[in-house]
Amino acid sequence: MTTATAIVAGHGLALRRSLPLPNPPGRATTSVSLSARPVTPARRMIVPASPSPRSPRRCRSISSESSTEASAAADIADEEVEAENKVDPQAEVCYLDPDVDPESIREWELDFCSRPILDARGKKVWELVVCDATLSLQFTRYFPNNAINSVTLRDALASVSEALGVPMPDRVRFFRSQMQTIITRACGDLGVKAVPSRRCVSLLLWLEERYEVVYSRHPGFQAGTRPLLALDNPFPTTLPENLFGDKWAFVQLPFSAVREEVESLERRYAFGAGLDLELLGFELDDTTLVPGVAVESSRAKPLAAWMNGLEICAMEADTGRASLILSAGVSTRYVYSGYQKTAASTQEAEAWEAAKKACGGLHFLAIQENLNSDGCVGFWLLLDLPPPPV
Repeated sequence: MTTATAIVAGHGLALRRSLPLPNPPGRATTSVSLSARPVTPARRMIVPASPSPRSPRRCRSISSESSTEASAAADIADEEVEAENKVDPQAEVCYLDPDVDPESIREWELDFCSRPILDARGKKVWELVVCDATLSLQFTRYFPNNAINSVTLRDALASVSEALGVPMPDRVRFFRSQMQTIITRACGDLGVKAVPSRRCVSLLLWLEERYEVVYSRHPGFQAGTRPLLALDNPFPTTLPENLFGDKWAFVQLPFSAVREEVESLERRYAFGAGLDLELLGFELDDTTLVPGVAVESSRAKPLAAWMNGLEICAMEADTGRASLILSAGVSTRYVYSGYQKTAASTQEAEAWEAAKKACGGLHFLAIQENLNSDGCVGFWLLLDLPPPPV
């Protein structure tokens, strides 16, 4: 069996080709083995429930080697718990970081859905939650269930701009497909582009914390209530013809290299998307290997351009179907490629998924003109997140 090298974005990451994969019509695919190097599980922060001019808190590791450091960390934890206990679960949030230029906030993340809370009429309370990717902007407002329509949402979004003194954004991302009609119509009335996307990472993590710190402490909280609008997980469909690459490979990059790729994304690539790793508080060693998928294409730039419009959110190795699954938008899943199901290929796919889990769900997609080339045409940093509890 021949040996091939996969080098991602100039970092010289050489991987061994392990097995041939079945080809899509007229195309070849390859896969490469992951090295069996142990990785330390990632730790990810939960964003603050109450607005504060300080930076969002990050996960902290307490070292047993220093009682002073441990004591200081414990004090910080106590202060954070005390601050959470002071949160009024019935209060609404209206906050803009004073150190941020309002004109710089051009994209919002939005959720408009019911909460596990009953009002005085015994009906579920709805809530609008708006933030930006850095949580410099935070806004919430409760609504009765009989006032849910695009006009209500349009007026509420306009009030975010008025109350905080920020311009209306160019784009608003949302992750619930069931609310697409209402959100798209409300945003359209305001001249804002509504983008269905699960790349609402800050919003999803904020909702997770609000469930623990706000909703569960509300006097009308109903424990055990299932979300009214659960996230879709449809059966994957056939990949459109224009999204096929010539080859693909499982690859890995050290966490330090991933950070470099994200930091230089705007400067070096025309296509792609990063994540705010500092805000998310990932605590991985620089040498920890982050798994990804590298795609080779003779038409790499057009392919990257098409991929750039998909709002790619995750990739998954489905060992049951012997397929690589691409998730995009809010409810779109494609069979990106199939492979011959053998003990070796299953083990390889399982190793890739295990590496992703150990990295806290962090992974990436890279598009190259050649798997042996020294750069990427497109680079997307991706993150698996569980569905929100509301």
